[in-house]
Parts: sequence; structure tokens; C-alpha cells
Amino acid sequence: MTSIAIRLFSATVTALALIFAAPASAQVSIDINQGNVQPLPIAIPDFLANGGDPQLARDIASVISADLKRSGLFAPIDQKAFIERISSFDAPPRFGDWRIINAQALVTGQVVRQGDGRVSTQFRLWDVFAGNQLEGQQFLTDKNWRRVAHLIADMIYERLTGEKGYFDTRVVYVSETGPKDKRVKRLAIMDQDGFNNRFITSGSELVLTPRFSPTSQEITYMSFGNADPRVYLLNIETGQREQVGNFPGMTFSPRFTPDGQRVAFSLEQGGNSSIYVMDLRSRATTKLTDSGAIDTSPSFSPDGSKVVFESDRGGNQQIYVMSGGGGGAQRISFGEGRYSTPVWSPRGDLIAFTKQSGGQFSIGVMRPDGSGERVLTSGFHNEGPTWAPNGRVLMFFRDQGGGPKIYSIDITGRNEQVIPTQGFASDPAWSPPLN
Repeated sequence: MTSIAIRLFSATVTALALIFAAPASAQVSIDINQGNVQPLPIAIPDFLANGGDPQLARDIASVISADLKRSGLFAPIDQKAFIERISSFDAPPRFGDWRIINAQALVTGQVVRQGDGRVSTQFRLWDVFAGNQLEGQQFLTDKNWRRVAHLIADMIYERLTGEKGYFDTRVVYVSETGPKDKRVKRLAIMDQDGFNNRFITSGSELVLTPRFSPTSQEITYMSFGNADPRVYLLNIETGQREQVGNFPGMTFSPRFTPDGQRVAFSLEQGGNSSIYVMDLRSRATTKLTDSGAIDTSPSFSPDGSKVVFESDRGGNQQIYVMSGGGGGAQRISFGEGRYSTPVWSPRGDLIAFTKQSGGQFSIGVMRPDGSGERVLTSGFHNEGPTWAPNGRVLMFFRDQGGGPKIYSIDITGRNEQVIPTQGFASDPAWSPPLN
């Protein structure tokens, strides 16, 4: 584990390879590049509690199951259908019993409380039809069992899909409380499944558009105090806050560059706004656009070579792409309506956006050249897409009139789910992996 994770969670979490039989070639896998992926049936019995806490063992297995189900790629089987009741972590399962109920993968585990008070969690992932073990790992923690469950879910996801999981991550968002005309807006942070929620600003200032650094547990956001809007950096671990800069006009839409060393933002002057980028070490600022229009919402490609942004230079809000150093821009959105809040996928293959047309607000994706536009979800006031670090899932917020809530949806548009939050929630931003 990284030192960041240890400090952040006040827990020592280490992964130790168990000495198991070497896994054979897997027959069970998920091809997530197919257009219509059928969820893989997976069996996740309650973990064993060998001298430990049975409820904790059940809770860990439950979080793993919930993570995998929420991805839309896995279909955990109802435990009532299980024929074999796992009674020993060390004994191989009776694969025939699991084949009968069509389980293609099986997860077994045990939780043991150590003499020093720490909890040891071990798990094994089995290919039911091949009768082979695919993965085995042990984790030690003194406190944060939910994070252990997320790490296990990530390992299962990666082993069966070939791509990194996204469960050991967090989301920062704007928490909204109070009457509609007197909303108190505070920054809050939670695990990606909505648990472990805590506030990270007091609510004394209006806050907007938090964005995570892609390389650290640091965010940038806008704050409206007594003066003009300001862009700040906030270290989530230490709580230390610093102002990015002091500019003569309004600054908004801050976002980190891929290396985490610069912040791009818009600066309004004379009724127009241009896109700038600031080096966080030298505080040197470079102007990237100068169109005489409203240019805002910059988002860099993962390699930093290009920037996508929204602009009304063509008469209404559309999406443009330019070089990472600024200069000429190419329009890439040509559908009906207005396009805004473009965000480049961490994979580099797609750009997410908000589209307003015909009284509907849609969340969609398109390729960086503007081709392949697809609407994932539509409704009343959908806005603010943010990518999971593996580029397979988006979060956004929707306000149907009563107050905003956060939702997630995968890039197929088939798996939309509400994310539980304490009160109303808007402007989500996904963290990089914690480990």
C-alpha cells in the first residue's frame, strides 16, 4: 500500500500473496469490448469467520458482491440457490455443485482477527468450469475493512475483464442542504459506493465544481466568499488550502492537467472568457484561447497533447478541440442543441458531455473527432459527467425539481443507478485509484 492510503484511512493495509497452487489458464472471462455484455454469473458466499466476527465476514462479502453487481458486468447468484455450504477455506470447493446453479466464477474467503487486533482477510477466486484457482490474496488491516472489500472487488474485476477496477476510489461532490432559496453548499467526500461520507468544507462559503488531481488526493474547486470567485487547491489528507492565483476577473471551471502539475481554468474579462493554464510550482500563466467569445470548461487529453472545451464562438455552446498549447480549435459537436461540460476519458477514446435539446438534458459520449456520438441517458436537468479512472463508468447529477442527486451509468447506457448521499448532491468528481 502507498503511504497516502495509510495516512488517509489511519489503517495499515498490506497485500500478501498466499501460497496457493499456481493458477491455470482461465476459461472464464468477460469481453467488455462487446456491444452488449451479458453479466457473468458469480457466486459469493459469506466469508468464514474463523475465530472472528461473523457479521464482519458477511459484510465484507456483501460489499464485494455489491461492487461487482453495480458494475453491470456481474450477476451475483442468490445465496438461497447454493448447494454447497463452504465450511473450509483451505479445501477446494465442490465444483459440480456450483456448475449446477450456473456459477461461472466463485469467490471464497475467510476473516481472522489476529492477536494484535488486526483483521486478516483472505480470498480465492475460482474458475468453476475449469476447476482452477484464478487468484488468491491476503489483506491485513486494523480498521478499514470496507476498503479491503473494495480492493478484493478490484482484483476480481481485473482478473475477469483484463482491465483495472474502480471500486477502491472516492468521489468528491457538492453537498446541498437547507431550503431551496437558502441552500448551504459544502464539499463532501465519500467512497464510490456512497459510504464513509464526510464534509471537507464548513459551508461558510459557496463552493462549486470540485475536481480531483489525476495523480494525488488533492482537489481544485471554486469558492465564492466576500470577494470575486476564487480557485483553490485543497489537500484532502492534511486539509491545507491555498489559492491558485489572484486574478482581476472571475475565474471558474478549474481542472488539473494530466500530470497534476498545472491547473486549467477560464478567466472572464470584458464580458468574454478565455482559457488559461497555470503552473502550480512557478505560478506562471499561459493563455490558450483568445477568440472574443466565451471559452470555458477545459479538459486535457490523457497525454496532454490536446484540450477539449466548450465555446459559443459559433453562435451557441458547442465543443471544440485544440492543441494542448493553445491555438486554432476544431469544432467536433454538430448535433441539434447545445453542448457543454466536455470531459476527456482517462482512456483517451471518448469525450463525455452534457447536451441540451428539446427541453431535455442528456449525458452522452463521442470520439475525440466528434464521430460516434451516443446519448447514454436523458431527462430533466442531467449535468456534470465525471469519469471513473478506468474510463468505463460515468457519474453525473440529476435534478428533477426536488433537489439534485448523483447517478452512475456505464458507457453502454444500460446500467444507470442512483448513488446514495447524505442530502442533495451535485458536481461529482471521481478520484484516481487510492492504491
